[in-house]
Amino acid sequence: MASKSPSSSNNRLVQWLALALLIIVADQFTKVLILHSFQYGDSHYVLPFFNLVRVHNTGAAFSFLAGASGWQRWFFVALGVAATIFIVWMLRRHGHQTQFALALSLILGGAVGNVVDRLLHGYVVDFIQLHWAGWYYPSFNIADCAITVGAILLIWDELRRVKRG
Repeated sequence: MASKSPSSSNNRLVQWLALALLIIVADQFTKVLILHSFQYGDSHYVLPFFNLVRVHNTGAAFSFLAGASGWQRWFFVALGVAATIFIVWMLRRHGHQTQFALALSLILGGAVGNVVDRLLHGYVVDFIQLHWAGWYYPSFNIADCAITVGAILLIWDELRRVKRG
């Protein structure tokens, strides 16, 4: 197997980091729009199953630890920084594996997007609300979407790898 040249590896890393940056910018841009257009708790109907809302999540996914006394903000920031370091290291080593690196880039962009919120506001701004027949899914944002798609791609990549092996 031929080794990758350093410039090729660096170009791939830059490509994957640029994708993560695109996710961060899109996430922060949409959150700024919501913060400037909505008051906390506002909800605007868009479709029969979709509202735009403004909610603040001091916890993690599904408001996990949202009721804690404030320490969770710094815990999730530290977790996000650790994940960022690990993902960048993985991208440097495996940037040539397209689906794997794509998944990591989406997760990286989403994680950093939510860390930025925690640092700026002390909470994550969520604004996408899906609902049906009186049931409401917990609100989320672009960063959460990127993390979810990235996680699905990671699982799919691993299943393909196991099937090949």
